[in-house]
Amino acid sequence: MSLKKFGPEDVIVNTMKAHPSCEFFIFDGKTYYNNTPERSGAFSSNVLNVPSGYISLYEYNVDKLSGSNDFIYPFVIKGGNRTAFKNVSTKDFDLAYGYGDVISSSYPMSASITREFMSGSATTLGSIDTRTTWIFGGGDPVAGGGSFITKTFIGPKYRHFYALKNRLNYYGMRSEHYKVSSSYGDKSLQPINLISIPSIFYGSQIKPGTLSLKWYYTGSLIGELQDTKQNGELIEVVGTNTGSVAGVALYNEGFILLTGSWALNSESIRMISGSTATVTPQWLYYGAGANDDVSQTTVGNTTFTSASFNLSFKGTTDTQVVTMFAHARRGEANYSNNPTFLTYGEEQLKLTSSQIYEENPLRTMKNTVSSSYTDYSASFQRQVYISRVTIYDESNNLLGIATLSNPILKKEDEDLAFKIRLDI
Repeated sequence: MSLKKFGPEDVIVNTMKAHPSCEFFIFDGKTYYNNTPERSGAFSSNVLNVPSGYISLYEYNVDKLSGSNDFIYPFVIKGGNRTAFKNVSTKDFDLAYGYGDVISSSYPMSASITREFMSGSATTLGSIDTRTTWIFGGGDPVAGGGSFITKTFIGPKYRHFYALKNRLNYYGMRSEHYKVSSSYGDKSLQPINLISIPSIFYGSQIKPGTLSLKWYYTGSLIGELQDTKQNGELIEVVGTNTGSVAGVALYNEGFILLTGSWALNSESIRMISGSTATVTPQWLYYGAGANDDVSQTTVGNTTFTSASFNLSFKGTTDTQVVTMFAHARRGEANYSNNPTFLTYGEEQLKLTSSQIYEENPLRTMKNTVSSSYTDYSASFQRQVYISRVTIYDESNNLLGIATLSNPILKKEDEDLAFKIRLDI
């Protein structure tokens, strides 16, 4: 069959915007995503092979187990082009691997929310980062050529907050509560509770007005924050200080900064890892246990299990959608490549020799028109069953195949149009 070109009105490109809901529940050092339970498989106890509360990117290594149903993994071969994974240091590349060795990484890649509690001054310069650097002094480093030098770097104590300072001041036009230093205080000198949300959960933006942070104590709601003004301010709507701003949200970047330090009730809980100190429930300790090494075990007290947290919001996804209309007009698409299209038993070739290859011009098509009567053949009509539509680019390269769930009958005097949608 000849190729048919799409007309100017047969291809439509638009954007489909959606707002998928996302919810996290945090309790005793474990995070649960969208109330999804852990599912066991035939080989692994967790079919996705990621911890609770995590999402598996591309869902590689589903129901895999080392030794019986081995994991797939990405790898590169060490060569002169020095290609390696980004987590392989120059030192390890030069010394730990020989030329021709396999450098491998691992699947699945996963993501979840993370909490970081920054106590005291958030930008104090004083953390020491010691790095060993390889200096080439001639020769093959694997064989002993070159030498090491050690460098000491001094950087900010809490680098994640330091990296967000410019962005916080940029959003200061929305609210004074964003600014690092304002009439509400100096965030550089305050304790900060930073919650990071990977973009895989929300897409391009957290939808303003959908954020909800709930704090439960022994199962009872004692506090809730919402961005009711849709300007990033997280305002307490349930609690002891309703109407007050306890923090801000960076919708595009996926960060929540909480600074509210008032007590939500008079109870005392251990919520700081490695410390025996007790604190009252405050927004500074919201989300404790969200992949921050805080649990009943690390705080050394069962009172930690009195607290649980819920974080919910809607994301924003923009998906480009191509809609294509493939037309099979009357008098067209009336031949099939299916061998059963032609009458069975008739010779395919009329004549063949070393000089001639001629098909049988008298070979007939099978009459597929159904009759209402037994042992009676209806009059012949040219018709086919269309089961798929293939899409090619301008260079005749195959782009995709749209397969119908059930073949569609196409009669010679009919016009058909197939609507094909493709997310790009």
